[in-house]
This record gives sequence, structure tokens and C-alpha cells, in this order.
Amino acid sequence: MSDHTESPTHQRLHRSRILVGTSFLLVSGLALAGCTAGSTTSSSSSSSSSSSSSSSGSTITSSAEAASTSDSSTTAETIAATAIAAEAFLDTLSEEQREAVLYDYDDETKTTSWSNFPVTFVERAGLNLTDLTEEQQTAAMAVLEALLSNDAYETVTSIIGGDEYLAENSSSTEDSLGQYYIAFFGDPSDTSAFEVQFGGHHLGINATLDGDADAITFAPTHLGVQPAVYTDENGDEVQPFDGIYTDAFAFYDSLTEAQQATLTSGDVTMCAPGDTCDYTTGDGLTGADLTDEQRELLLDLIANWSGMADAESAATTRAEIEATLDDTVIAWSGETTYDMSTGDGINFSISGPNVYVAFQAQQGSAGADVDGVATSGWGHVHTIYRDPSNDYANSVDQQAATGMGGGPGA
Repeated sequence: MSDHTESPTHQRLHRSRILVGTSFLLVSGLALAGCTAGSTTSSSSSSSSSSSSSSSGSTITSSAEAASTSDSSTTAETIAATAIAAEAFLDTLSEEQREAVLYDYDDETKTTSWSNFPVTFVERAGLNLTDLTEEQQTAAMAVLEALLSNDAYETVTSIIGGDEYLAENSSSTEDSLGQYYIAFFGDPSDTSAFEVQFGGHHLGINATLDGDADAITFAPTHLGVQPAVYTDENGDEVQPFDGIYTDAFAFYDSLTEAQQATLTSGDVTMCAPGDTCDYTTGDGLTGADLTDEQRELLLDLIANWSGMADAESAATTRAEIEATLDDTVIAWSGETTYDMSTGDGINFSISGPNVYVAFQAQQGSAGADVDGVATSGWGHVHTIYRDPSNDYANSVDQQAATGMGGGPGA
């Protein structure tokens, strides 16, 4: 995802993906589809009664189109631009809404208010975008534009577009997938630390930006997808995780048969939202077992989560992960060829001192079935990125979730 300079040994083979942010809808009052059938009573954070809900069919076109013009290339530029965008969003809010969206930097809520479960099960912090006016929605999305690289913003809007596709084409009664929340922990500033939290069911971004330390981390973050491929309202094919799949199989295909055997005999692990985690690595292939080229391919794969902002931030995090790559364990199960027409998808984990990535195919769609579209296995994936040494920029300790706060699926 990141815009970092690619290694001379590997050019990314991403297939073209369509930016669907120009067409996705954030609709108030529409019954939206989900991956888990169950409670239909939506958890909701406080919002101002003076804020008028966006009308059905309202879009965030101007915000999504601006993603292609993002020009931040350094950490400092990203932090400054995100702080400015956040303040601009806050300026559109009422006093009551500002109180609902702003938290203390070290508020432990940040560890329990994101999940890979629907918002009907785990209450999110901040404001629900469906409760905002179109102007406020656009300003909220502008925060993500400032924060994320173009590739990362494209992936995020494609994930949201997939949620909308399920809403319009499946029979699920789960109404959470159209609900996305935004919250800030700490006052947005280019001189001190603050966190941007944004997400819903298949998305949980936690980005800590520290102007004083000139640092950005996305640990922990959840990216999910359902379905794997869909057609947007313009008739364009969208495949949100094609880049991740391409990088994963580029790494797998670079391995010798002996290395692949070690990789697939290992223990794929999961450390989900709401879990305090002991980051057990288990058995598998280690970074010390890899050639220089294979190490670069693995780092390219990890960058889909760790390198979601500018080139400098991505390079900094990449170097930190590379420094302990010898002690990082990679395990894989499932298919060994990138062919979504067969099998049940893939699972892998990457666990080391400075990185934890879990990629898990969900074997079920719980009412979100669409004829001819993969909504399970290959087509329903949850992923988690964490940093055992720096989750939440060490501002708080992960709290054990109550209720359905973690776990691999839904």
C-alpha cells in the first residue's frame, strides 16, 4: 500500500484496482448487510441532535476524488496535513459532537472501541458518519485522505464499497456494515501525539501520529474484505485485497520446496482485537531462513499494513521490522496458488519482535451470500496488524474485551 521506493529485487505486481470512493454511499437509515446474523440493535456513540442526518444516496465524491492528489512524502508532512484536516473536520461539528469525538490521549477506550465484529456487538468510539451531514462526512474522509497513501486510501474505500455491495445484493439482516465511526484520542496537532481511530465491521484503523517524535504507527489495525471481487455502480470490477494477495503469493512463490514445506508445517496464529496477546510465534519459517530477495518480498507484504502513510514513515517502520526479521516466524495454511476459483483461501501469520500480522479466511458469510460472488473463504478475510513493541505507540495497554470484542471471525 505504501508509496515507498521499491527494492531493486522486486517490483510489485499489483493488478489494477479501481478507486470506488467516488461512488460509495454512506446512507442513513438503510438496512445494511453484514457477515454475522444476530443482534440488530445498533450500538451508538453520542452525537448531537442538531446534526442533520445525511439524506439517502448522499455521496462523498469530492473527498474520494481528492485522494489521487495527496502529495505528502515525509512523516512531518503527513502529521501536519492530518492535523489540519482533523481541525477542519472538528470545525464543522457542534460542541456536543466535538465532545463525543474527542478523548484523552491515554483513554483506555481506544483499546476496546475497535473490532472485527459488527458495531451491533462492539460499540465504537466517536461519531457515526451516518449521523453526520454530507459536509461533515466529506470533512471526516478528508482526514483519511491526509493520513493515508493513495494506495491505502484506495483499499479503505474499496472495503467500504464492498460493504455497500453486500447491502444492496445480499439478504443478510445484519445492519452494521454501513456504519463507520471516527474518533480522536488527544488533540490533533503537529507538535504532540494524537490518534485517529476510524472503522466499522471490516475496518479498524488506529493511527498514532506524534509530531514531537516525528513518528507514525498503524499498530494495531484491522483490514477485512467481503466480497473478494465485486462490480461497482459504474460497472467497474473492484478487488480490494488484490495487492495483498499478489504480494503474499510473490513471497510464497519465491520459496524453495523445502522452505514451503517448513512454512506450511508451522502454526498459524491469531491475535485479534480485544485480546491482550502473548504473541506466541509457534513453528514455521523464520526470517533467518530467507535470502535477501525473499526478505524484501516479505517486507513488501508486511508494508500493506505497516506502510499505510507516506514514503518516509513506511521506510522507517520497514527498517525497524527488518532489524529483527531473523527472529520473525512466518506460517501458512491453505491454498498455494492465487486462484480464487478453487479451494477455501489462505491463512498466514507473521510474528516477530516488531511486527504481528494475521491473515485469516473466514469460512462463512452468515447470510451475506450473493450468487456467483465469493463471500466466504477467499471472499471473506479478516486481517490484524499489531506491533508487540509499540501497540498504540505505548500510550496505553491493551485491555481484554468484554463480550464479542475479539476472536477471528464474523
